[in-house]
Amino acid sequence: MSEQIRPDAAETLRRDILTTLLPGFDGPVAPEWLLRRLRDGLGGVCLFGMNVDGPEQLAALNASLRAANPAAVIAIDEEGGDVTRLFYDRGAPYPGNALLGRLDDVALTEGVARAVGEALAATGCTLAFAPDADANSDPDNPVIGVRSFGSDPELVARHTAAWVRGIQSTGVAASAKHFPGHGDTATDSHLALPVVDVDLETLRSRELVPFRAAVAAGTATIMTSHILLPQLDAENPATLSPHILHRLLRGELGFEGVIVTDALDMQGASGVHGIPEAAVRALVAGCDLLCIGSDNDDAELESILLAVEAAVAEGRLSADRVAEAASRVRALAELPLAVEAADGRMPEPAELVPAFEVSAAAAAVLAGGVGTVVRVETEANIAIGEAPWGVFAAEAEAAKPGWVSLARRERLADGEAEPDWAALPGPVLVIGKDLHRHGFARRAIDALRALRPDVVALDMGWPSDDRRYADVATFGASRLVGDAVIGLVEEAGRATPASFA
Repeated sequence: MSEQIRPDAAETLRRDILTTLLPGFDGPVAPEWLLRRLRDGLGGVCLFGMNVDGPEQLAALNASLRAANPAAVIAIDEEGGDVTRLFYDRGAPYPGNALLGRLDDVALTEGVARAVGEALAATGCTLAFAPDADANSDPDNPVIGVRSFGSDPELVARHTAAWVRGIQSTGVAASAKHFPGHGDTATDSHLALPVVDVDLETLRSRELVPFRAAVAAGTATIMTSHILLPQLDAENPATLSPHILHRLLRGELGFEGVIVTDALDMQGASGVHGIPEAAVRALVAGCDLLCIGSDNDDAELESILLAVEAAVAEGRLSADRVAEAASRVRALAELPLAVEAADGRMPEPAELVPAFEVSAAAAAVLAGGVGTVVRVETEANIAIGEAPWGVFAAEAEAAKPGWVSLARRERLADGEAEPDWAALPGPVLVIGKDLHRHGFARRAIDALRALRPDVVALDMGWPSDDRRYADVATFGASRLVGDAVIGLVEEAGRATPASFA
């Protein structure tokens, strides 16, 4: 049933709708339309790599946003590993989740999360879209992989809880993601709608375990995923599913904080309905804060406002539901997160090496030094973007004696002609991410191995279970991991092969 909305109620409704919206924008300076919307009650902004030129610039940007709206949520997708926004220009100085899970030192994970929180708090960010609480049960997962603490739900749970405690101890809110779990997918929800066809009992014993831990640890927010779980809701992805959000997250898990959507410009959310209608459906489903995308504008925001206002007028969505969502978002600005005096804990590169997998054969080859580094470039994971990665980020940050001078670099990417493999100085170190998932990379490594014995495939992503294309597996490609790899190679060249067996 449609309803007539009084002028004063209409103004309140529009402000409440604005409070639920979290757009992105282009560039290092906030555009005037965004500042005006913040003054009118816009809930906040989501920052991406294109908004960050450095800590001082980011602090100034955030100060301008909070001046327009002191209660604004300033969210950033900083996971402390491959997905980084603070260090988008040079790669993150943190280990990343998969390595932290393999080290399985909960105190270290909490300390790293505290270090991330300290860096964010110093710039004025108030919400981190982290930790990734997905149990990565599919090694072919194209979008989670090393963003996960691992495949064991209990391990992921204890490190998820540690990360929540660590970052929220700095006053920065956490956001466990991607509910109810994006680990068992072979499709990227940025590009399509993944389907996880499992029953509720499987979810309870696997995907939901880390989210229960996050709720118990007091996570301020939880981010939804754009995945379809047909045995729970055959029509709606989780972000748009009242059943999954009301009955499962609010009801069974008892979560009382802010439910945030993953970006609504992703195909998994808006590919069928468009962003304005997806926003309406997300609010109906129970979401409170709607992450719109990475590069929005005033006209797009207005179209969402009009769509939600129309849904209220038509009776599809109640004004009370919008007010409830807005109230939760406003409460984020006053959330009593515990701020502790303890400092963050940053591991040294060498501390990461025990978590690597290095075959005895690879260690024997690396003991002869490195003659050529073959860089395998694949299409960037959309969540990660074009940030520098691995040993190449580490080299750019600071030259490593004995590394650059040893390596004559070759680059291999889709569509490029293959070099003369037999003529390359050896040993040959092939470096890439998720090498087993890319046909051209597999073919290149196979061709190299057929020609010569001194080839080492180094995978800085999530390797296949058989490790066929991962003689060395690092389970991460942050700049810090790159430093650790450089140290490993240098040490191998100084050691006898037996010491690595």
